[in-house]
Amino acid sequence: MKRMLRVTAGGLAACCLVLSGCSAPKVTDQMEGVEPQPLTATLTTEDEWSHLADFGVRLLQNTMEEEKNTLISPLSVLCALAMTANGAKGETLAQMENTLGAPVDRLNQAVHTLMGEQDDVLYLANSIWFTQQEDFTVNRDFLQTNADYYGAGVYEAPFDQSTVNAINRWVEEETHGMIEEILEEIPPDAVMYLVNALAFEAEWESVYTQADVWKGTFTTQQGQTQSVEMMHSMEHVILQDEWATGFIKPYAGGKYAFVALLPDEGMSVKEYVNTLTGEHLRELLHQAIHAPVSVTMPKFESGMEAGLNEALEEMGITRAFDGDQADLSGLGTCAGGNLFVNRVLHKTYISVAEQGTRAGAATVVEVSNESAPMIDKFCEVSLDRPFVYLLVDLEHQMPLFLGTTLSVK
Repeated sequence: MKRMLRVTAGGLAACCLVLSGCSAPKVTDQMEGVEPQPLTATLTTEDEWSHLADFGVRLLQNTMEEEKNTLISPLSVLCALAMTANGAKGETLAQMENTLGAPVDRLNQAVHTLMGEQDDVLYLANSIWFTQQEDFTVNRDFLQTNADYYGAGVYEAPFDQSTVNAINRWVEEETHGMIEEILEEIPPDAVMYLVNALAFEAEWESVYTQADVWKGTFTTQQGQTQSVEMMHSMEHVILQDEWATGFIKPYAGGKYAFVALLPDEGMSVKEYVNTLTGEHLRELLHQAIHAPVSVTMPKFESGMEAGLNEALEEMGITRAFDGDQADLSGLGTCAGGNLFVNRVLHKTYISVAEQGTRAGAATVVEVSNESAPMIDKFCEVSLDRPFVYLLVDLEHQMPLFLGTTLSVK
């Protein structure tokens, strides 16, 4: 699929296919007059990247459960919420900026930088869908900003089951089939959806051969043993902090990598994750030690579907979810009542196997109205018990996905 900083023609075609044979009104492309404009690039600072990484770490801390595997894409959530923040004002905007880690103009620039660096491994797409109801008027400046920085496609839709199908088809295509559905229904008061889709498909720099894979045992957090297929390799970058040891396994091209962190015996994954910050995580990657490491890790597949309202409120975004106090007037106006964020939905998938990794994520913001230490010369890391893992953009030391594996599927 050709990478471009705008909604793909295929995405619109998918919507048309979903709606063929349906009665009017239909989804209409509203990109006329909202074409992305040239922007003057400004560099995102190291401190800003650290704050954005910290948002991802805190999101993991607030979504992980004691006995279930967790997988989030902080980049996907950041895209959807930052697009929404372009329509927020006052205290609502201040809370979103504080939680996401930067002023909205800097968030826009950081995401725009990442979108401009898309390649055959990482693919991002964004879209905005708003209702055809006569009492809702969208702010065209809001659409223009999100077209400029996020390449967001814009669709006006009837907000019935045909729109549910159209959004799901768009998400399925833009995640390369990894996320088939994100919405089940549209509530009566919903007036806008801000949607991000992310696909990550990478081959290992050194793929595993048949001789590198054998049966092994994984011990779950509850102490149960599972028979799994283990992949063995020699890697060359070790990570270590006070409570965990890990490694970096690069993907082809060297820009992205799989990172695993194995907490010390006696420390749970949740306890270890709660010690992390964005700054610490980036320092850990920056201070990686180049030394041989024998790695054994299981083939695994994981995914998660979650509503993020509670986690985001715990992290400091409360006003946006309050029907009375939210100020999202920059998105548009609705005669039926005040605009607020009703739901933030997030869905992820990952498969780690011999050839490489496939991972997908989608995030929907639903807007409604109210009616380093010393290392021995040789190290061994065997992921035969619960561990933390990341898919990382090594250039910016930014986590694209963050996950925990407590048991292996």
